[in-house]
Amino acid sequence: MIMKEIILIFVGLLILILGVLIGVAFLTLLERKVLGYIQLRKGPNKLGIIGMLQPFSDAIKLFTKEQTYPNFSNYLSYYFSPVISFMLSLMIWMLMPYYFNLLSFNLGMLFFFCCTSLGVYMVMIAGWSSNSNYALLGGLRAVAQTISYEVSLALIMMSCIIFIMDFNLLKFMDYQKLCWFMFIMIPLGLCWLSSSMAETNRTPFDFAEGESELVSGFNIEYSSGGFALIFLAEYSSILFMSMFFILMYMGGYSLSILFYLKMVLISFLFIWVRGTLPRYRYDKLMYLAWKSYLPISLNFLLFFVGIKIF
Repeated sequence: MIMKEIILIFVGLLILILGVLIGVAFLTLLERKVLGYIQLRKGPNKLGIIGMLQPFSDAIKLFTKEQTYPNFSNYLSYYFSPVISFMLSLMIWMLMPYYFNLLSFNLGMLFFFCCTSLGVYMVMIAGWSSNSNYALLGGLRAVAQTISYEVSLALIMMSCIIFIMDFNLLKFMDYQKLCWFMFIMIPLGLCWLSSSMAETNRTPFDFAEGESELVSGFNIEYSSGGFALIFLAEYSSILFMSMFFILMYMGGYSLSILFYLKMVLISFLFIWVRGTLPRYRYDKLMYLAWKSYLPISLNFLLFFVGIKIF
């Protein structure tokens, strides 16, 4: 019986990973379409109906290209850092509060922070092992940025944890049946949204790969499969962050079409921001994390602790 349950859990995980990969494929298509329409052009529209097959052709192109590696690179760490970063971004999805698998993470929040913190090392190793100055610069910027914003993410999340007094993500649904947390803590919700953009290195915080000044950042030496894996890791973390936002602020997890619509809406927001906002200045980004978000989240944390005790 136990063996059967273990097999069922693995089948569930497999279905989840497949779902995430297909979701990421169509997220890239959505991004290219939306950016196209923002810039008054069509976006991909040749392959399949309205370009539906474009992401698959891109994946085939990337994975069939020749894998190159720099002569002076540190080969093993250069080769494996994209793979591990992709695995980490898929591991975070185990937090998804299942109904069909009966897996419920009691310490889900802590697991989330462990995985996102490990992601920083992968960026650092990818930048360093390429043995290229530009890649190293991009990696250093990305690490400084992600570490800064992890602090604010943790503190913002603490307020929610104080509210529900549990690390389990399924509990959010019970507490938001009558009123979304978004309405109770609007400033924190907005801080979380922009911090998660900074955490996933998206515009207006994409200093890690500021193409105009850093030639693509830490992944400059990667081609074909390695680049594809870094790309997939980034987009699956975008999907995850939008899901997390819905879990925490927009009514928790429910197996309804509305849940997926909310998820698409938040992912669309990430893309919309990319199409409309220019890149932030680097020192301003750091000041935003340490001088604005840190005091706001600390004050709110004390406020909610007071409410809880009261």
